[in-house]
Amino acid sequence: MVADDARWMAAAQSLAERGRGRSTPNPNVGCVIVRDGRVIGRGWTQPGGRPHAEAMALDQAGESARAATCYVTLEPCAHVSPRGPACADLLVAAGVARVVIALRDPDPRTDGDGIARLEAAGITVTTGIGAAEARRGMAGFLTRLRLGRPHVTLKLALSLDGAAAMGDGRSQWITGAEARAHAHLERARHDAILVGRGTLAADRPRLDVRLPGLGDRAPARVLLSATPEPGWTTLAAPAEIATLAGIGSLLVEGGAATAAAFLAADLVDRLLLYRAPILIGGGRTLPAIGLDDLAHAHGRWERLDARQLGSDRLEVYERTERV
Repeated sequence: MVADDARWMAAAQSLAERGRGRSTPNPNVGCVIVRDGRVIGRGWTQPGGRPHAEAMALDQAGESARAATCYVTLEPCAHVSPRGPACADLLVAAGVARVVIALRDPDPRTDGDGIARLEAAGITVTTGIGAAEARRGMAGFLTRLRLGRPHVTLKLALSLDGAAAMGDGRSQWITGAEARAHAHLERARHDAILVGRGTLAADRPRLDVRLPGLGDRAPARVLLSATPEPGWTTLAAPAEIATLAGIGSLLVEGGAATAAAFLAADLVDRLLLYRAPILIGGGRTLPAIGLDDLAHAHGRWERLDARQLGSDRLEVYERTERV
């Protein structure tokens, strides 16, 4: 049973990824409905937040959902919205026998009420399966609720000698085609992307998504600058990301000074480090980020992944829990 639960929850999590960067302000939830070892319904939060994953999966399953098991990455919502019914009520009405939930929903409109409503209807509820993966997949929604700001991923493309750009500020292209394609996939998974004034002046980046089939997934453009720029949302300081309405996930792409500013403000939750096998010499490296002792640098980051992308190396780090 545990192995099957993990398997089906992993499938639900894969579906949740389809809504990442498109479902805000709603969480990107995934759902599969299983009966007799076969998927009879699947769903994920649609662009703009509706329909919810459970509603989509139940619509596919139809009458077959009765006595089935529902796997969902977030607790089914318990509040009725003008945009649609509560998913907990839909599951009760469908007659499912069991609901397996990765994460309890911290939204105060649900926060345990969805589970209570299911159990009151005689539905067996299991929680915690795939919780870590679901938490990372819905980091934008969860960070916005917990900290009142977007979840921030910082992308750094560096040479072997630690340079983020040439001495004159140019940074196109440090990494190769495979790493750049991966970075474009990351863009498609975020609500907004931010660069600094220096990167704008040196590279005039389009900040779009240049991958087949994902051309419509370009995130909103944000500029860190004291001077407004037409066509951009401009922030004067990293802390102002809390004012970005409707943004759950933010990708910070450049340049070195901007990266240092976010690190110094301790506003980076996830770090993508692309390292290219090149030496620049005299290039631009990260400015000081406020550390006054090496002891303060240790224990802040946990490595989640490492992989080869063509000739480049990617390492993914997550900020350790803040206390």
